[in-house]
Amino acid sequence: MSPFSDPDICRHILDGLQIGVSVLDLQKKIVFWSDGAEKITGYSRIDVIGHSCADNILQHCNQHSCEMCTDRCPISSALHDAKPMEAITFIHHKSGHRTQVHTWAIPLRDKHGSLIGIIQTFEGEFALGGPGPNDRDLRDRGCLDDTTGLPNEVMMQAHLRELLGTFGELQISFGVICLQVPDLNKFRARYGQVATRSILLVLARTLKNTVWPTDFVGRWSEDRFLIILSSCREDALHVICQRILNMTASATIQWWGEELSLTVSIGGTVALAGDSLASLLQRAQQALPGNQIVVPDRDALAAAVSSSKKLTS
Repeated sequence: MSPFSDPDICRHILDGLQIGVSVLDLQKKIVFWSDGAEKITGYSRIDVIGHSCADNILQHCNQHSCEMCTDRCPISSALHDAKPMEAITFIHHKSGHRTQVHTWAIPLRDKHGSLIGIIQTFEGEFALGGPGPNDRDLRDRGCLDDTTGLPNEVMMQAHLRELLGTFGELQISFGVICLQVPDLNKFRARYGQVATRSILLVLARTLKNTVWPTDFVGRWSEDRFLIILSSCREDALHVICQRILNMTASATIQWWGEELSLTVSIGGTVALAGDSLASLLQRAQQALPGNQIVVPDRDALAAAVSSSKKLTS
Protein backbone atom coordinates (compact mmCIF):
# COMPACT_ATOMS: atom_id res chain seq x y z
CA MET A 1 0.00 0.00 0.00
CA SER A 2 1.28 3.45 -0.89
CA PRO A 3 2.33 5.56 2.12
CA PHE A 4 0.30 8.43 0.64
CA SER A 5 -2.91 6.55 1.39
CA ASP A 6 -2.23 7.09 5.10
CA PRO A 7 -4.55 9.88 6.39
CA ASP A 8 -1.81 11.16 8.72
CA ILE A 9 0.50 11.69 5.73
CA CYS A 10 -2.21 13.71 3.99
CA ARG A 11 -2.64 15.84 7.13
CA HIS A 12 1.12 16.47 7.32
CA ILE A 13 1.08 17.57 3.67
CA LEU A 14 -1.75 20.04 4.29
CA ASP A 15 -0.13 21.36 7.47
CA GLY A 16 3.13 21.90 5.63
CA LEU A 17 1.55 24.33 3.17
CA GLN A 18 2.24 28.05 3.67
CA ILE A 19 -1.37 28.87 2.83
CA GLY A 20 -4.31 28.35 5.17
CA VAL A 21 -6.63 25.40 4.56
CA SER A 22 -10.00 24.84 6.21
CA VAL A 23 -12.82 22.38 5.56
CA LEU A 24 -16.45 23.23 6.37
CA ASP A 25 -19.56 21.01 6.33
CA LEU A 26 -22.87 21.95 4.73
CA GLN A 27 -23.87 23.93 7.85
CA LYS A 28 -20.61 25.92 7.46
CA LYS A 29 -19.13 24.41 10.62
CA ILE A 30 -15.35 24.02 10.56
CA VAL A 31 -14.16 20.40 10.64
CA PHE A 32 -10.50 20.87 9.62
CA TRP A 33 -8.04 23.71 10.32
CA SER A 34 -4.43 23.64 9.11
CA ASP A 35 -1.26 25.04 10.65
CA GLY A 36 -1.24 27.70 7.92
CA ALA A 37 -4.78 28.75 8.90
CA GLU A 38 -3.63 29.16 12.51
CA LYS A 39 -0.73 31.39 11.48
CA ILE A 40 -2.75 33.61 9.13
CA THR A 41 -5.81 34.11 11.35
CA GLY A 42 -4.42 33.77 14.87
CA TYR A 43 -7.09 31.17 15.71
CA SER A 44 -5.92 27.74 16.89
CA ARG A 45 -7.71 24.47 16.11
CA ILE A 46 -9.25 24.38 19.56
CA ASP A 47 -10.76 27.83 18.89
CA VAL A 48 -12.53 26.88 15.67
CA ILE A 49 -13.19 23.15 15.21
CA GLY A 50 -16.93 22.55 15.51
CA HIS A 51 -17.77 26.26 15.29
CA SER A 52 -19.53 28.08 12.46
CA CYS A 53 -17.39 30.32 10.29
CA ALA A 54 -19.74 33.17 11.28
CA ASP A 55 -18.67 32.95 14.94
CA ASN A 56 -16.13 35.77 14.58
CA ILE A 57 -14.08 33.47 12.32
CA LEU A 58 -13.53 34.02 8.58
CA GLN A 59 -15.95 36.95 8.52
CA HIS A 60 -15.54 38.22 4.99
CA CYS A 61 -15.51 41.83 3.84
CA ASN A 62 -14.80 43.00 0.33
CA GLN A 63 -13.21 46.36 -0.46
CA HIS A 64 -16.54 48.21 -0.49
CA SER A 65 -18.61 46.82 2.36
CA CYS A 66 -18.75 44.36 5.22
CA GLU A 67 -20.44 41.22 3.96
CA MET A 68 -20.24 39.35 7.30
CA CYS A 69 -21.15 35.90 5.96
CA THR A 70 -24.10 36.92 3.80
CA ASP A 71 -25.13 34.90 0.76
CA ARG A 72 -22.47 36.76 -1.23
CA CYS A 73 -19.48 35.53 0.77
CA PRO A 74 -17.20 33.04 -1.06
CA ILE A 75 -18.25 30.06 1.09
CA SER A 76 -21.99 30.69 0.68
CA SER A 77 -21.59 31.32 -3.04
CA ALA A 78 -19.61 28.10 -3.53
CA LEU A 79 -22.26 26.12 -1.62
CA HIS A 80 -25.12 27.74 -3.56
CA ASP A 81 -23.59 27.46 -7.04
CA ALA A 82 -21.64 24.22 -6.42
CA LYS A 83 -18.59 25.60 -8.18
CA PRO A 84 -15.26 27.12 -7.05
CA MET A 85 -15.29 30.78 -6.04
CA GLU A 86 -12.23 33.09 -5.90
CA ALA A 87 -12.10 36.41 -4.04
CA ILE A 88 -9.88 39.00 -2.40
CA THR A 89 -11.48 39.59 1.00
CA PHE A 90 -10.72 40.82 4.49
CA ILE A 91 -10.99 38.42 7.43
CA HIS A 92 -11.14 39.18 11.13
CA HIS A 93 -7.83 38.25 12.81
CA LYS A 94 -8.03 36.98 16.39
CA SER A 95 -6.06 40.01 17.60
CA GLY A 96 -8.84 42.27 16.31
CA HIS A 97 -7.60 43.78 13.05
CA ARG A 98 -8.77 43.10 9.52
CA THR A 99 -6.29 41.34 7.27
CA GLN A 100 -6.51 40.90 3.52
CA VAL A 101 -6.49 37.40 2.05
CA HIS A 102 -6.71 35.79 -1.36
CA THR A 103 -9.20 32.97 -0.95
CA TRP A 104 -10.63 30.05 -2.90
CA ALA A 105 -13.81 28.24 -1.78
CA ILE A 106 -14.03 24.86 -3.53
CA PRO A 107 -16.99 22.44 -3.29
CA LEU A 108 -16.12 19.08 -1.70
CA ARG A 109 -17.92 15.98 -2.97
CA ASP A 110 -18.06 12.38 -1.83
CA LYS A 111 -17.36 9.38 -4.09
CA HIS A 112 -20.96 9.49 -5.34
CA GLY A 113 -20.64 13.13 -6.44
CA SER A 114 -22.85 14.54 -3.67
CA LEU A 115 -21.84 17.88 -2.16
CA ILE A 116 -20.69 17.36 1.45
CA GLY A 117 -18.86 20.59 2.26
CA ILE A 118 -16.36 23.26 1.22
CA ILE A 119 -12.58 23.39 1.14
CA GLN A 120 -11.30 26.92 1.63
CA THR A 121 -7.74 28.07 1.04
CA PHE A 122 -6.46 31.53 1.87
CA GLU A 123 -3.19 33.39 1.62
CA GLY A 124 -2.44 36.11 4.14
CA GLU A 125 -0.87 39.57 3.86
CA PHE A 126 2.73 38.33 3.89
CA ALA A 127 2.05 35.87 1.09
CA LEU A 128 0.41 38.63 -0.93
CA GLY A 129 2.77 41.51 -0.41
CA GLY A 130 5.76 39.99 1.34
CA PRO A 131 7.40 41.16 4.59
CA GLY A 132 9.21 44.48 4.77
CA PRO A 133 12.95 43.68 4.70
CA ASN A 134 13.86 47.32 5.37
CA ASP A 135 11.70 47.76 8.49
CA ARG A 136 14.62 47.30 10.90
CA ASP A 137 16.77 49.79 8.99
CA LEU A 138 13.93 52.35 8.99
CA ARG A 139 13.39 51.88 12.71
CA ASP A 140 17.10 52.33 13.41
CA ARG A 141 16.98 55.60 11.46
CA GLY A 142 14.05 56.88 13.51
CA CYS A 143 11.55 56.71 10.62
CA LEU A 144 8.95 54.45 12.26
CA ASP A 145 6.41 55.08 15.00
CA ASP A 146 7.29 53.13 18.15
CA THR A 147 3.69 52.14 18.97
CA THR A 148 2.34 51.06 15.59
CA GLY A 149 5.44 50.34 13.53
CA LEU A 150 4.08 52.61 10.79
CA PRO A 151 6.10 55.37 9.11
CA ASN A 152 6.14 58.46 11.32
CA GLU A 153 5.43 62.08 10.43
CA VAL A 154 8.95 62.72 9.10
CA MET A 155 8.75 59.73 6.78
CA MET A 156 5.27 60.63 5.55
CA GLN A 157 6.35 64.19 4.78
CA ALA A 158 9.18 62.80 2.65
CA HIS A 159 6.69 60.65 0.71
CA LEU A 160 4.40 63.64 0.19
CA ARG A 161 7.23 65.84 -1.11
CA GLU A 162 8.23 63.14 -3.56
CA LEU A 163 4.67 62.71 -4.83
CA LEU A 164 4.16 66.47 -5.11
CA GLY A 165 7.29 66.69 -7.24
CA THR A 166 6.06 63.89 -9.51
CA PHE A 167 2.62 65.50 -9.68
CA GLY A 168 4.16 68.82 -10.75
CA GLU A 169 6.14 67.18 -13.55
CA LEU A 170 3.83 64.41 -14.78
CA GLN A 171 0.39 65.31 -13.29
CA ILE A 172 0.04 61.86 -11.72
CA SER A 173 -2.75 62.44 -9.23
CA PHE A 174 -2.74 61.22 -5.62
CA GLY A 175 -4.92 61.63 -2.56
CA VAL A 176 -4.36 62.27 1.13
CA ILE A 177 -6.69 61.01 3.85
CA CYS A 178 -6.46 62.15 7.46
CA LEU A 179 -7.96 59.84 10.07
CA GLN A 180 -8.46 61.09 13.62
CA VAL A 181 -9.31 59.24 16.83
CA PRO A 182 -11.14 62.05 18.68
CA ASP A 183 -11.72 60.14 21.93
CA LEU A 184 -8.24 58.65 22.27
CA ASN A 185 -7.46 60.53 25.50
CA LYS A 186 -10.74 59.40 27.06
CA PHE A 187 -9.99 55.81 26.02
CA ARG A 188 -6.52 56.01 27.60
CA ALA A 189 -7.88 57.52 30.81
CA ARG A 190 -10.47 54.74 31.16
CA TYR A 191 -8.52 51.66 30.03
CA GLY A 192 -4.87 52.61 30.48
CA GLN A 193 -1.76 52.82 28.30
CA VAL A 194 -1.43 49.10 27.54
CA ALA A 195 -4.97 48.86 26.13
CA THR A 196 -4.40 52.07 24.18
CA ARG A 197 -1.23 50.72 22.57
CA SER A 198 -3.04 47.50 21.69
CA ILE A 199 -6.02 49.20 20.04
CA LEU A 200 -3.76 51.60 18.11
CA LEU A 201 -1.74 48.65 16.81
CA VAL A 202 -4.94 46.90 15.69
CA LEU A 203 -6.16 50.09 14.01
CA ALA A 204 -2.80 50.56 12.25
CA ARG A 205 -2.82 46.98 10.92
CA THR A 206 -6.40 47.38 9.72
CA LEU A 207 -5.55 50.58 7.85
CA LYS A 208 -2.48 49.02 6.27
CA ASN A 209 -4.46 45.97 5.17
CA THR A 210 -7.33 48.05 3.77
CA VAL A 211 -5.39 50.03 1.16
CA TRP A 212 -3.26 48.86 -1.75
CA PRO A 213 0.42 47.92 -1.26
CA THR A 214 1.37 50.99 -3.35
CA ASP A 215 -0.32 53.32 -0.84
CA PHE A 216 1.30 54.67 2.34
CA VAL A 217 -0.14 54.58 5.85
CA GLY A 218 1.59 56.47 8.66
CA ARG A 219 1.15 57.75 12.21
CA TRP A 220 0.90 61.51 11.85
CA SER A 221 0.42 62.56 15.47
CA GLU A 222 -0.79 61.18 18.79
CA ASP A 223 -4.40 60.83 17.62
CA ARG A 224 -4.07 61.01 13.83
CA PHE A 225 -3.07 58.74 10.97
CA LEU A 226 -2.31 59.78 7.41
CA ILE A 227 -2.99 57.68 4.32
CA ILE A 228 -1.38 58.63 0.99
CA LEU A 229 -3.24 57.14 -1.98
CA SER A 230 -1.14 56.66 -5.09
CA SER A 231 -2.81 57.48 -8.44
CA CYS A 232 -6.06 58.44 -6.73
CA ARG A 233 -8.55 60.73 -8.46
CA GLU A 234 -11.42 62.75 -7.00
CA ASP A 235 -14.14 60.27 -7.94
CA ALA A 236 -12.40 57.43 -6.07
CA LEU A 237 -11.70 59.36 -2.87
CA HIS A 238 -15.15 59.03 -1.31
CA VAL A 239 -15.29 55.29 -2.06
CA ILE A 240 -11.92 54.70 -0.39
CA CYS A 241 -12.88 56.78 2.66
CA GLN A 242 -16.06 54.76 3.08
CA ARG A 243 -14.11 51.51 2.75
CA ILE A 244 -11.73 52.65 5.49
CA LEU A 245 -14.65 53.56 7.77
CA ASN A 246 -16.21 50.13 7.19
CA MET A 247 -13.00 48.31 8.02
CA THR A 248 -12.04 50.38 11.08
CA ALA A 249 -15.53 49.93 12.54
CA SER A 250 -14.67 46.27 13.15
CA ALA A 251 -11.15 46.85 14.54
CA THR A 252 -11.47 45.67 18.14
CA ILE A 253 -9.53 44.19 21.05
CA GLN A 254 -10.67 41.94 23.89
CA TRP A 255 -9.91 43.59 27.22
CA TRP A 256 -10.86 41.89 30.48
CA GLY A 257 -13.91 40.29 28.91
CA GLU A 258 -14.97 43.47 27.11
CA GLU A 259 -14.72 44.12 23.37
CA LEU A 260 -13.23 47.58 22.84
CA SER A 261 -13.16 49.72 19.70
CA LEU A 262 -12.43 53.30 18.69
CA THR A 263 -14.57 55.86 16.89
CA VAL A 264 -12.74 57.58 14.06
CA SER A 265 -13.27 60.71 11.96
CA ILE A 266 -12.02 60.82 8.40
CA GLY A 267 -11.48 63.45 5.75
CA GLY A 268 -9.45 63.73 2.60
CA THR A 269 -8.48 65.64 -0.50
CA VAL A 270 -6.59 65.17 -3.75
CA ALA A 271 -3.53 67.06 -4.94
CA LEU A 272 -4.29 70.09 -7.11
CA ALA A 273 -2.17 72.34 -9.30
CA GLY A 274 -0.21 74.84 -7.22
CA ASP A 275 -0.35 72.73 -4.06
CA SER A 276 2.41 72.91 -1.48
CA LEU A 277 2.92 70.42 1.30
CA ALA A 278 1.30 72.86 3.74
CA SER A 279 -1.80 73.57 1.60
CA LEU A 280 -2.39 69.88 0.86
CA LEU A 281 -2.16 68.86 4.51
CA GLN A 282 -4.30 71.79 5.62
CA ARG A 283 -7.15 70.75 3.32
CA ALA A 284 -6.97 67.12 4.39
CA GLN A 285 -7.11 68.01 8.09
CA GLN A 286 -9.79 70.67 7.62
CA ALA A 287 -11.99 67.98 6.07
CA LEU A 288 -12.14 66.03 9.35
CA PRO A 289 -15.24 67.52 11.09
CA GLY A 290 -18.43 65.71 10.10
CA ASN A 291 -16.58 63.11 8.03
CA GLN A 292 -16.83 65.40 5.03
CA ILE A 293 -14.48 64.99 2.09
CA VAL A 294 -13.29 68.37 0.85
CA VAL A 295 -12.28 68.74 -2.78
CA PRO A 296 -11.69 72.48 -3.42
CA ASP A 297 -12.67 74.12 -6.65
CA ARG A 298 -9.70 74.07 -9.02
CA ASP A 299 -10.33 77.55 -10.42
CA ALA A 300 -10.62 79.03 -6.94
CA LEU A 301 -7.38 77.41 -5.85
CA ALA A 302 -5.57 78.59 -8.98
CA ALA A 303 -6.79 82.14 -8.33
CA ALA A 304 -5.61 81.96 -4.72
CA VAL A 305 -2.18 80.71 -5.80
CA SER A 306 -1.91 83.46 -8.41
CA SER A 307 -2.90 86.10 -5.87
CA SER A 308 -0.34 84.77 -3.40
CA LYS A 309 2.42 84.99 -6.00
CA LYS A 310 1.53 88.60 -6.74
CA LEU A 311 1.66 89.53 -3.08
CA THR A 312 5.09 87.99 -2.61
CA SER A 313 6.60 89.41 -5.79
